[in-house]
Amino acid sequence: MWITVLLFCLGLVCLIKGGDWFVDGATGIAERFHVPELLIGATVVSIGTTLPEVMVSATSAFKGISSIAYGNAIGSIICNTALISGLTVAIAPSVVERKPLKVPVFFFFGAAILYAGIAYISGFFSRTAGLILLAVFAVYMGILIRDAVTQGKAKEEEEETKEPAPLWKDILMLVLGAALIAVGARLLVDNGTLIAAALGVPETVIAVTFVALGTSLPELVTAIVSLSKGHGALSLGNIIGANLFNLVLVSGTAMTIRPFLVPAEKQLAGMNASLVVDIPLVFVVMLLLTVPALITGKLKRYQGVLLLALYAAYCIFQFA
Repeated sequence: MWITVLLFCLGLVCLIKGGDWFVDGATGIAERFHVPELLIGATVVSIGTTLPEVMVSATSAFKGISSIAYGNAIGSIICNTALISGLTVAIAPSVVERKPLKVPVFFFFGAAILYAGIAYISGFFSRTAGLILLAVFAVYMGILIRDAVTQGKAKEEEEETKEPAPLWKDILMLVLGAALIAVGARLLVDNGTLIAAALGVPETVIAVTFVALGTSLPELVTAIVSLSKGHGALSLGNIIGANLFNLVLVSGTAMTIRPFLVPAEKQLAGMNASLVVDIPLVFVVMLLLTVPALITGKLKRYQGVLLLALYAAYCIFQFA
């Protein structure tokens, strides 16, 4: 059992370090070819921090473990919003720019309504649904790229004084990062399933808590760094973007690889707990985080405290 736990932790370490190397390598290559910085952040970095979730869910889908593929995406959204953003906002409330938030928030809730509609109406995530979600991802990225290029052209490019790293080093980091992410995802899925079986805990519970927290660590690191530099609001856009990617890229990829039913391992009063608790909580925490920010342009401490309280209650419920 201890070996299984150690391998599970090793998987988390591989995911974190692999994601770090992948983002550094991809960013280095993009900067070398003079891609606008905003475009790099909106595409490479955002996707890079979501790669752990993509690999875990894709690996789970290939192995037919739908509960982890499903729970990882939903659990990561809840963890990103209620724990990571909650912690950041509770410690350092700050002012945010409302305009840049409108497009990702609109796309997130549009995708969330589509996702929830499929779950409640049919209870089955088909390959067609997966392709539709991936199409939403493509449209969103297209809009980001268009806006990034437009804004990049509007600004005068600054001369780079820093000597770029050798191209081979960036490529090596990119390849090694991708490999570590793949290995980490495999270790996380295989050993997370074994731990769940040994403890008698449903796989979905493990996925929406431990696996989700592990794959959300890149976002947590981003939030901590932003907080340490006195810019607590900087991680908000990254969190919202990562949450959207969890719905359209992570879930879309898993559904396309292998369609699956909404897991019903955990019950609440004879009803599927995922439909009663997990999906509604996704909407609650995102509304609590984004609506006040869009209306007032500020993140307030009460939001962070409420989000943290909701996450604590959610974890207690999962293991009760």
